[in-house]
Amino acid sequence: MFFNLGPFEIGVLLVVALIVFGPDRLPQLAKDAGRMIRTLRDLAQGARNQLTDELGPEFGNLDIRSFNPRTALQRAIFDDPDEAPSPNGYHETDEEKPVTRQVRPLGRDEAAPYDEDAT
Repeated sequence: MFFNLGPFEIGVLLVVALIVFGPDRLPQLAKDAGRMIRTLRDLAQGARNQLTDELGPEFGNLDIRSFNPRTALQRAIFDDPDEAPSPNGYHETDEEKPVTRQVRPLGRDEAAPYDEDAT
């Protein structure tokens, strides 16, 4: 949440804020910043709740974080492919997974399948 700031960087920012705004105005600015962050969180939670209400019960297990392109790519690349989110944005259960055909390995002298129409 603090954008990878360490304790030293936070301390420097507090000292700079104290110098720039002064000790008289700093407590009120901190209060205003806290109120603004709380308002933004409430706004985001309200938007999230409205989205799930509008989509209906069929999207009850919708993971909003899966809409983030970075998260979707990380899951697709690094996680188990069975756990990667489906294109519609929610995770499929075992009952919903499509049936895949089993591919057997080729024998020692067996040629690979070749489709003349496709080439």
